[in-house]
Amino acid sequence: MPHQKPYVILNAAMSLDGRITTKSGDSTLSNKADWKRVHQLRNAVDGIMVGKNTVLKDNPKLTVKKEYLDANVPVNHPRRIIVDSRAKTPVTANVLQYMPEVPTYIAITSRAPKKRIERLRDAGAHILVCGDGPNVDLELLLEFLYQEGIKKILLEGGGKLNWSMLSLKLINEIQVTIAPVISGGGIGAVNLFEGTGFRHFAESPQLILQRVQQLDHHVVLFYSVKYQPE
Repeated sequence: MPHQKPYVILNAAMSLDGRITTKSGDSTLSNKADWKRVHQLRNAVDGIMVGKNTVLKDNPKLTVKKEYLDANVPVNHPRRIIVDSRAKTPVTANVLQYMPEVPTYIAITSRAPKKRIERLRDAGAHILVCGDGPNVDLELLLEFLYQEGIKKILLEGGGKLNWSMLSLKLINEIQVTIAPVISGGGIGAVNLFEGTGFRHFAESPQLILQRVQQLDHHVVLFYSVKYQPE
């Protein structure tokens, strides 16, 4: 029997030219209506996953804001999942300090320094050792998370983690907001998908458009993901 894994929804906002940050790291792309959509989506999943660079650069809280939910809808704060091979997440990060009652899982490899691991555990992090290589074994991580009762995950980047998950065929659905702005190039500007990339478009999974939503001058595209057969 194949190992069970959570259903993964990639959610992101990007500029018209496909950037999720400018070269200075600016990622202010969503409008208020889109933030409402995002927080309602967060409220409907079991976990939110980001890479360690997102934590280091943006210091997000990864929680749900009640103000964005409809009246009488109870708040469900999903568990926070940080992919951080070498355990570089600061103990002062919001994912550990803000609402510590919401569990935070930090996925590392066996190569992470023990002192960093101990500090993170002392700060309340749940440490998941996922493989012995230089990078977290994402397939193993998803199996662990499923066993923890996390059946649906919202993937919120960044670009490198997005690519790693896609290249391993671990993303089931993509929701992407296109903001009415242009980033342009420049060292430091981040694409929706970074990594090595495909050599040919024929290698890409097929993105099947399910619906389109307009939020003022922003447009949200909803895709299911169909992968190429082995």
